[in-house]
Amino acid sequence: MLSAMKEEMILVVRRELFDRLGAFQGLNFEVERTLPALLDRANNFFTPRGPAETDPSLKQIIPYVLLVHGDRVLHYVRGKKAGEQRLVAKGSIGIGGHMNDHDEGLFALDRAAYDAGVQREVGEELRLDARYTNHAVALLNDDSNDVGRVHLGVVHVFRLDSDDVAKGEAMITDLQFLDRAQLAARRDAMETWSQICFDQLDEILRRA
Repeated sequence: MLSAMKEEMILVVRRELFDRLGAFQGLNFEVERTLPALLDRANNFFTPRGPAETDPSLKQIIPYVLLVHGDRVLHYVRGKKAGEQRLVAKGSIGIGGHMNDHDEGLFALDRAAYDAGVQREVGEELRLDARYTNHAVALLNDDSNDVGRVHLGVVHVFRLDSDDVAKGEAMITDLQFLDRAQLAARRDAMETWSQICFDQLDEILRRA
């Protein structure tokens, strides 16, 4: 838990950079063109999380990881201990979190350092004992609501060689791998980012 003396510092870019790269709603699969610009230290910086949550001139960079085993995707429900209270009780197929200033590798200006930060975030929320491959496949933006307006997702797919996954944090509830039909039945109860990903799941998985 963070000390009361030090607020969480998170990685952001300015909305104007996002607009310059080509603003969009939903998914953009040109991740290899846009992600390097977002991770360039000339274009991003760390700022206190509290003010950033209500500042639409900033976009918080959030890795959003779908875990896939065979033809099933990991699904969970965000419990009351979720860090983002606006998403409590929503279903999700994405494990996501902020890039923090303790992700020192971000200063190395390379993709390997960023991927290490992604793995750290997943490792905090899940106990993942399966081997996997990691593919960054899309950027995700949703300006239709207050949460989405201040975040920019980087959609990753972890393809697992087993379903040996358990929750690592109290905010993860009802954790299970579901097939397409089971996910479709839960779609309307999902957070908007997960709805967007589910609606283009075939294309996401094709690119992973």
